[in-house]
Amino acid sequence: MLGKISAHRKLRRASPAEVLGLRVGESVTVRSLEEILATLDDSGCLDALPFMPEMARRCGQDFTVFKRVDKINDLVDRTGLRRMNNAVILERERCDGSFHGSCQALCQSIWKEAWLKRVGGRGERRILATGTPMWPSVDRKTRLTSATIEHFCRGPAIDGEETFRCQQTELKKASSYLAWWDPRQYARDWWYGNVSAGEMIRMFAFWIFTLVARHIGGYQFLVSAYDRLQRFRGREPYPYMNGSLQATPTEKLDLRPGEWVRVKRHGEILVTLDTHNKNRGLWFDVEMVKYCNGVYRVLCRVERIVEPKTGRMLKFGNDCIILDGVTVRGEYHRFYSQNEYPFWREIWLKRHSKEEQQKIQGSTLS
Repeated sequence: MLGKISAHRKLRRASPAEVLGLRVGESVTVRSLEEILATLDDSGCLDALPFMPEMARRCGQDFTVFKRVDKINDLVDRTGLRRMNNAVILERERCDGSFHGSCQALCQSIWKEAWLKRVGGRGERRILATGTPMWPSVDRKTRLTSATIEHFCRGPAIDGEETFRCQQTELKKASSYLAWWDPRQYARDWWYGNVSAGEMIRMFAFWIFTLVARHIGGYQFLVSAYDRLQRFRGREPYPYMNGSLQATPTEKLDLRPGEWVRVKRHGEILVTLDTHNKNRGLWFDVEMVKYCNGVYRVLCRVERIVEPKTGRMLKFGNDCIILDGVTVRGEYHRFYSQNEYPFWREIWLKRHSKEEQQKIQGSTLS
């Protein structure tokens, strides 16, 4: 019986009726927990992507599609971008880690289209047109329950240490190979609204500039000219610069949620990095350069996260900060759309004075 149900689920997952083709800005409703559980296999996954218990509280709620997830960044084996099908991320919807050891990474939850329906019912009409119910009844004795979904959060113990299983640990399994040169990925980015035509033109121009600077000659001159132009435009400098230290410094600010900070200039941050662009093991990514010299509010301090590669709980002994609204948008990595929070060292930030914070708060209220 269980084998028949599993085979039936595979057929339903392959059904065109479940492909909504959602675009950025569309309104959706999260299906009921019973409907979602009926789409999952015996490991709590749809197309190898887990449905996490943190997501269950969203059932029945309305959201706006923030990005379509057609490609993801492999954080497990660092193999680059990989293809994902029929998935989106929603505005203001992140994992709080409550079922994963209180992980504080605040990852963006990924939603399969089969777990959603369009507000207004267009998706439902398409399902009915196939003549086959999308959500056939499943025997209660074999259907997954919320309790079994919670069980799937636990991974196998490693050297007696508890591990966890979540979407981040399973992303590689839930995706497939994507060639960097495949032009269809950029067509999808534009068609579904992830990237505007202007953004794509600017980034293609940047990629061409980088190839010329690195392989044709005159690297220092071209980068210097680029930085002068960017200063004139009020934009970020050339991001692909490396630190040079062997041992990296630290600075203690004891920042708390709600405080306002200014991110230091790119040049000030570079002098705190080693040759791998890390400060005490924490990587300063090129996607973070655009936020340099900007003013942001501290969202939280991060002390523990689930490591994507092993599922182990990593506990941070050094300062690690998340800034409100500061996310990685993939501009320098072929527009991947995971929209995750990067982590910041306190030495990369400057605390605003109380007077400056009051000015910001006053302008926000007005």
